[in-house]
Amino acid sequence: MATFSHLAYFPVRRSSCRDSYEPNKQNLSNIKIDGTSKKPATKVEMAGVATTSISMTLLGNDYVTEQQARQNIPTTKQSVDHFRQGFSIEGGVGYRQRVVIRSYEVGPDKTATLESVLNLLQETALNHVWMSGLLSDGFGATHEMMRNDLIWVVSRMQVQVDQYPIWGEVLEIDTWVQASGKNGMKRDWLIRSQATGHVFARATSTWVMLNRKTRRLSKMPEGVRGEIAPWFIEKQAITDDVPEKIIKLDNNAKYVNSDLKPKRSDLDMNHHVNNVKYVKWMLETIPDDILESHQLTGITLEYRKECGSSDIVQSLCDPEDGMFIERLKQENQDTSLLDGFSLAAGILENGVFLGSFEKRQLRYTHLLQTNGNLKDEEIVRGRTVWKKKPEPSPFASM
Repeated sequence: MATFSHLAYFPVRRSSCRDSYEPNKQNLSNIKIDGTSKKPATKVEMAGVATTSISMTLLGNDYVTEQQARQNIPTTKQSVDHFRQGFSIEGGVGYRQRVVIRSYEVGPDKTATLESVLNLLQETALNHVWMSGLLSDGFGATHEMMRNDLIWVVSRMQVQVDQYPIWGEVLEIDTWVQASGKNGMKRDWLIRSQATGHVFARATSTWVMLNRKTRRLSKMPEGVRGEIAPWFIEKQAITDDVPEKIIKLDNNAKYVNSDLKPKRSDLDMNHHVNNVKYVKWMLETIPDDILESHQLTGITLEYRKECGSSDIVQSLCDPEDGMFIERLKQENQDTSLLDGFSLAAGILENGVFLGSFEKRQLRYTHLLQTNGNLKDEEIVRGRTVWKKKPEPSPFASM
């Protein structure tokens, strides 16, 4: 499974108060250390042990740490976040944010990458939590969750992409949460063009609770339910979300990439590999010709286990309903004959019409697992769906 830090959900309320949400309006001259006027934080030798003083800022009648003051996290529910171009929707419990696609978020074709889309989902989820006024250093845990050593983990995620935004485009991203059974939650997203209103992508995710110490799944305590239930919305981003079984691949998979090692830059705040890195490892097994001719239009992820910095990962990939087409490609050196046949009459396999190659979607099954242990352990199962890229317009270069 993926830990909460992969896609944040609900946060903790802090006891400290802030008179202003504007960080520039804070009176930093009132910073104190242990009740006295602020002095530079220095290491003090006491009985041969070096200790570091803690900077505390006086805001109103309460003290907050220097980190809390720098983060400027709201302690009450906000309706507008001017810094992040965000505001409340759905009667105050949903969230909408405007973002601009940056130059470093696009690929060679000047469109946003799937990794960039996933990062935007994560960021807007965190900002939604930020606006709730419940966020704390617990990073996703409410008061009752902290008391019970509970955290959120994502167990499943699905993203459908109709079109990728382009460099410089302004997007509106909506996100909200709802109940999922007795002990889980769902978070959904909609990404649309601010200029045209066209919905580019839809996403849904399922979350469960994990005991932070035992690393075992936990039921949702009634106290936690009471805290987060007011945020639930009965609304779905993907209305036809009927989970399909994702089979477990073995070492006979067609494409295998072994000896993948997490880097320091791959780790999140919980010191585990971020789920966006999982997607990168999966896509590295897709054949180059598919990446060049097709566009990723859907991905489903089922998380099974956290991945740490010391794990060695193996990425497995096998084509699903595109197996017959790929087999024909491999057996025919002259692909023009194959394309002509598929375009003219479609493809038959065992008497079943598969449709033309140009219009068919290709599907791949994926598996990331630990490699080199006595027993390989699943990290995440996945499925990707690809459609043929549209031909460039003959007037595009005129």
